[in-house]
Amino acid sequence: MNTLAKLQNLFGGRRTPAADLPGEEPRPNTAIGLRTTPENMLKYLYRYMWVDPDLRQAVLDIREMDRLDGRVKKIHRRTAAFATKGGLRLETASANKRIIRAWEAFHARLHLNRMEKLESDARGLMMEGNLPLQWVLGPDKRVVAGIRMPSETLLPRVSPAGVFLDPAAAYEQYDLSNGLKIAQFALWQLTLVRLTPDNYDDMGCMGRPYLDADRAIWRKLTMTEEDLVIRRRTRAPLRMAHVLEGASPDDLNTYRAQVEEDKGDITTDYYLNKKGTVQAVQGDANLEQIADVSYLLDTFFSGAPAPKGLFGYSEGLNRDILEDLKKDYFDEIDSLQDTQAYAYEAGFRLDLLLQGINPDQYRFCVKFAERRTESANQRADLALKYQALGVPRETIWDTAGLDPAQVLEQLAAERNSNDPYPDPHEPGAAPRVSVTPGNAPKGESATSVTTRN
Repeated sequence: MNTLAKLQNLFGGRRTPAADLPGEEPRPNTAIGLRTTPENMLKYLYRYMWVDPDLRQAVLDIREMDRLDGRVKKIHRRTAAFATKGGLRLETASANKRIIRAWEAFHARLHLNRMEKLESDARGLMMEGNLPLQWVLGPDKRVVAGIRMPSETLLPRVSPAGVFLDPAAAYEQYDLSNGLKIAQFALWQLTLVRLTPDNYDDMGCMGRPYLDADRAIWRKLTMTEEDLVIRRRTRAPLRMAHVLEGASPDDLNTYRAQVEEDKGDITTDYYLNKKGTVQAVQGDANLEQIADVSYLLDTFFSGAPAPKGLFGYSEGLNRDILEDLKKDYFDEIDSLQDTQAYAYEAGFRLDLLLQGINPDQYRFCVKFAERRTESANQRADLALKYQALGVPRETIWDTAGLDPAQVLEQLAAERNSNDPYPDPHEPGAAPRVSVTPGNAPKGESATSVTTRN
């Protein structure tokens, strides 16, 4: 088949269903039509041998903004710290000992217990709009590292229908300085999660940086702020206008040299032997009018994950309004957590498969320990209500934000340390919980806990 026929088969009407795994035969299905827009279809044709230039430029702009502007840096850093606070945890039943041990080993090998790693991945996801993690296998065929790759150098190998052509060569990485392909990744080898892609089902559609739409506003804001500073420096000082009627150029130069020579001294009187005046020229009286800067600042933070009050601009902001806006911010944090945690869960499932464990036989979920939409008091209140309803205690501990497996181990260790002959079947006295609806601020239920006799 010649090159023209290959291109026609690739971008023309004949399409074959894509395989799901490397080496798997394509399976027929009922999917028809194109997932991509006509613009993206043409873009994939031009992007067949090169990365997306629009994504690369967006990433470069965001990195420059983060490097030059403390506001952008604070948005990325604070949001990443909020999202990763508390670290990762495996949510599963305590009876799944094998899965729990495998997660603890995976968690330690990939340095997912280090906040620096989690925050770095979170900042990369926000700044690049994509989080590509390369799973590195060791000599024992276990996942030993999850390396974050630069997304602007990656090229998804997709058809016009938006599906991968070959799962064994799903992504390619290019050396942009030399224009050479330097690496090729199978679908299992690189997990890519995307932030707000134009179409989730289009595998060639990359994510967008969080502040992507704020780039134009940021340029206008910084330009206006620079103009404001220049105006203050040039128009703020008080000036003096010396008017000498009928003075010759030599007389005027002599007078100017004398006045400028004495400028360092405090001059209260001027003596003229000709008709003249000395008038004060006041500075600009409108320097406090910065409504244009305030407008651009509000427009910039409208695209940020949180209101500007959470990033230092709290003047004139009502506390009740700020509390309502924080809820929207925490929703954004939770969405960011879910996107990032899915990438780690995909790597953990791969590690289980390499051990000969079918992850679909177990019910588990990798998530961040602290959800920002719920405070510690709200979680404890809900857990106590579950306890009053007779919900299993592991569900109660999980609702309270505790790891049930770790709690059971601590209870067993405490019981063994206090009783030389512990009874493994003794569950312990459960506290008595009473709930009074509507007896708490903002409509939350109040709970009281007493020891059951």
